[in-house]
Amino acid sequence: MMVSFTVRLRFEQEHLEQVREQLTSLTLASREEPGCVTYVAHFVEGEPTTVLIYEQYNDEAALEHHRGTPHFHRYAIGGFYQLMKDRVMESLTAIC
Repeated sequence: MMVSFTVRLRFEQEHLEQVREQLTSLTLASREEPGCVTYVAHFVEGEPTTVLIYEQYNDEAALEHHRGTPHFHRYAIGGFYQLMKDRVMESLTAIC
């Protein structure tokens, strides 16, 4: 079953360029993973220190694979996760 969710993260203004660089690297690598359907990071209009990531994977195994990759550990866990003020994840259920 398809796994879809958003992750909303907030950062201090002074970290945004570093966050952009790390998210660019993570996005490009994640899109190459088997089982990754969509991975798109956005800055939220009107909320310049907020990032919204939309992710979709073929199944839970593909998501677990993503979370175990070297690029996830480097750019997310060891990167922008260290800079975030808060993080909210929303799981999604497709209508059709």
